[in-house]
Parts: sequence; C-alpha cells; structure tokens
Amino acid sequence: MDNLSLAKFIDMFESVSSVMSDNCEYLCQLDAKMGDGDLGLTMKRGFEAVVDSLKNDREETFDKTLMKAGIKMASLAPSTMGTLMASGLMSGGKRLAGKTEIGAEEYAAFLTGFCDGIIKRGKCAEGDRTILDAISPAAKAASETASAGAGLAVTARASKGGASQGMESTKTMMAKFGKPAVFKEKVIGEPDQGAVAGMLFVSAMADYISAN
Repeated sequence: MDNLSLAKFIDMFESVSSVMSDNCEYLCQLDAKMGDGDLGLTMKRGFEAVVDSLKNDREETFDKTLMKAGIKMASLAPSTMGTLMASGLMSGGKRLAGKTEIGAEEYAAFLTGFCDGIIKRGKCAEGDRTILDAISPAAKAASETASAGAGLAVTARASKGGASQGMESTKTMMAKFGKPAVFKEKVIGEPDQGAVAGMLFVSAMADYISAN
C-alpha cells in the first residue's frame, strides 16, 4: 500500500481497535502491577469510541475527522492514558490538515504530531518512562525512513521497529509519573504499561498497512 485514503484509514483504526480488544486482559494485568489495573479497558473502550466517531462523524479531511475522534475518545475514556491518546490523535491530525490521502511522509508527520500532543498534555519527555518512549522512537524511525524515499509500507514497518525498541528500553527506566513512580526500583525489568499500549497502537497500524 502506497497511500491511505480516509476510508482505508478508518479500516486501519478498526484493526487498532481489534488489537486493543485482544490485548485488553494483558494490558490490565500489566497495569495492575504498577497502576490501577484498568488500562486494557481504557484502550478497548477508547478505540471503540474512535472507530465509532471515524465512521459516524466523518469529515472530508483527516484533521477534522481526527479532531472529532479525539474529543469522543477523551469523553468516553477519560483516564490519563485515554486523554493522552486522544491528545495525540488530535495533534497528529493537525499535521494532516487538508489532506485526503496519507503517504509515507504524511504518516511520519502524523506520528510526530501524535508525540507533540502527548508532550503538551502529559508534560513529559523521552526517558520519563511513559507512552512517549514508544511513540517517539516510532515517529523518528518513520521520519528518517520516509525522508530516505521509502514508501508507506516500509516506513510503517520502520515505525513498528522503533516502537518495539522504545518499549523495551522502558524496562531500565525509573518512572517519574503516577503509581509507577511510587514503586521506584520495583518497576525495573518490567516494560512501562503505557509504552506497551503505544507499541500496540503503532504495530497495529503498521501491520494493517503491510497487509493491504
């Protein structure tokens, strides 16, 4: 696949939603070790809300469509992670203003904008052991690959690799936010649950693009 139309973009998010549903129990179990134990439910409900919005509140351009989807996700999944994901969607959407198709460069721009939304809303940086530690390496890998002239599928696969490596790197990080920060050294050896959710998000998009 060289380009994503808005219709295919919506199909892609159905795949993301399915992945989050399939991993709901795993994310809850992981979150229970360091958080409230509801991350899986938040991601499941949140992306179900995104898909519903993408289908029923669809606009002609990506930015307007994603703005509505982000607002709906924030409303129906109002936890910290739901809010961060929603902010990422809305901010990423702004990078696609006026676009009717997404190629490699637009995909990279979306991920970069997604990071901007997380940073602005979460007041976090790379190395703080958050979802950003998965999404940011994904965005950087996508940007570098797209800049080298690669197509969408190759760029998406590069983003998946970046997200996976970033998620793995959180195993050695000390947390600065939320309950994981209270546990301090006890979280060492375990991946950050938010980074795992971020990795699943990027991986699901990449897998859809590669398969279509």
